[in-house]
Amino acid sequence: MILFIALMGYIVYFTIARAGTFVNSPYNQRQDAFARDVIRGTITDQNGSVLAETRVAEDGTETRYYPYGSLFSHVVGYYNPDLGKTGLESVENFELLTSNAFFVEKLQNEFNGDKNQGDTVVTTLDAELQQAASNALGDYRGAAIVMEADTGRLLAMVSKPDFDPNEIAANWETLNTDEQNSPLLNRATGGSYAPGSVFKIVTTLAYMRQYVNYNSYTYDCSGSITVGDTTIPCAGGNVHGHEDLRSSFANSCNSSFANLGLQLDVSGYRDTAEDLLFNAQLPSILDYTKSSFVLDESSPDSEIMMTAMGQGRTTVSPYHMTLITQAVANGGTLMEPYLVDSVTNYTGTEVRRNVPKSYARLMSSDEAAQLKDYMTAVVSEGTGSVLSGRSYTVAGKTGTAEYSSDDSDRTHSWFTGFTNPDNPELVITVITEGSDGSTGGRAVSIAGAILDAYYN
Repeated sequence: MILFIALMGYIVYFTIARAGTFVNSPYNQRQDAFARDVIRGTITDQNGSVLAETRVAEDGTETRYYPYGSLFSHVVGYYNPDLGKTGLESVENFELLTSNAFFVEKLQNEFNGDKNQGDTVVTTLDAELQQAASNALGDYRGAAIVMEADTGRLLAMVSKPDFDPNEIAANWETLNTDEQNSPLLNRATGGSYAPGSVFKIVTTLAYMRQYVNYNSYTYDCSGSITVGDTTIPCAGGNVHGHEDLRSSFANSCNSSFANLGLQLDVSGYRDTAEDLLFNAQLPSILDYTKSSFVLDESSPDSEIMMTAMGQGRTTVSPYHMTLITQAVANGGTLMEPYLVDSVTNYTGTEVRRNVPKSYARLMSSDEAAQLKDYMTAVVSEGTGSVLSGRSYTVAGKTGTAEYSSDDSDRTHSWFTGFTNPDNPELVITVITEGSDGSTGGRAVSIAGAILDAYYN
């Protein structure tokens, strides 16, 4: 009797409390059975521009069409009955194959043997900003993400190389065998990169937490630091001279940050990284790669020094760096990122709407304010000065990450930051792969081009 009651209780729990989760799961193949009765719905940007739609021929043949071609290939994804689905096409599959048309119309269609029109998914994406980000990134491999600071609404997400989802079947074999370019990989969420100097945000926060008098920190940079058999040079061999923590951050001084790393309690350092969601799940409806922080008490000084400046075995995705930066901009609170504003029926009647909500507090408001000040100094007087003097203001952090153990000139270029530091508006992260040593600031210029398009 106890087992029977427990079984009945679980069935009730499963069909009421958990039903929505399993019905909406993109892995629930029973959803696709809805396609017998429903024409797959439309996906639009926030302004109503169509990003994906189903075209029905006179003979009833349905073709999924993407008006913008490759522009939204990773974030919207593709749908093909033989090859499957990715991106929002996968995540929102249930909504797209559900029809909330007027019930009389649905009855009439059922009586006539006609299909009902699926619901419309209205995204947070902005087609014009997405195009600007794609244009700015050009032919470089990499990614660009733009998010609203106080809401978590994702306005643009570009990954390159990309592909045309209209031609996914014709190009399937080529797309799957191109290991050099990996065009099917969404680098924004799935890329796993050495963070370079953008990781100095994490190191700085760890030092602030462990040293109450962090404002008294000083260091005399001679252009490099040597501990044991390990020598770490500053970028370009620059000699930064006498620095405090703020100027070390603004100048992105590798020597100073290697020195900072050696002063940190490694266990506390790891705790700070994990507070910022390293080695943890991220809030995301799209597939993503976890970021990795591997230091422990047995790590040698050489690895601690490398990690403190963003090298070593530390890895992070552009999406994750965007979340950390958003928390700084938002006073320490991470707003849960989202890509869908609302779902409507095909006539525009709203079925459901998403609203901004906080996900977690990653740092205190005082810590966020101090990091914001340091990131403002990066643009006003440091490595991000190319972004100063524009019609908008920016705070951020630049980064150059070596990815070849054989050639230190083979680097990735990073920028992460936010606009209008006094009342943050946009959060932006850009990475370009494979820059040489002379173009380490490439991501900063690309971020500037994207922001110019938005504000001007």
